[in-house]
Amino acid sequence: MFGSETFWVAVALVLFLALAYKMGWKSVTASLDARGDKIRKDIEDAQTLREEAQKALAEYKRKQRDALAEAEEIIAHAKSEAKRLQEQAQFDLEASLARREQLAMEKIAQAEASAMAEVRDKAVDVAVAATEQLLRSNLDAAQSGAIMDRAIGELGEKLH
Repeated sequence: MFGSETFWVAVALVLFLALAYKMGWKSVTASLDARGDKIRKDIEDAQTLREEAQKALAEYKRKQRDALAEAEEIIAHAKSEAKRLQEQAQFDLEASLARREQLAMEKIAQAEASAMAEVRDKAVDVAVAATEQLLRSNLDAAQSGAIMDRAIGELGEKLH
């Protein structure tokens, strides 16, 4: 048994493995422990990042809801303001039309009064001319003088 090569190879292998185990086991386990710690730390960091990402996502969703609600509020306000402006414009238009109608009615009344005065003046002129024509054709000199004297006499009373 001690003379065989296989025995010595086996002994050398066992010694090598024992020596490698004794010297290398601590470094291998330390390396594996370090790697395990690093993986654990990476997992914790990933979980922390995931939690932060979820918080950020929730915050952005809340901001999006708030922005949507604010946009709807702005739209509703704009619609009510547009409706108010439309009603005000309608009211202003009706008031303007009423003023224009009133001005037109006043101009018509003024034109009517002016036309009536002009017709009256023309009627007076025509009546005076017709009276003058009648008086000239129907009165003689004596009657004309008597009317003239009476008018001159009444003139003093009518002026005072």
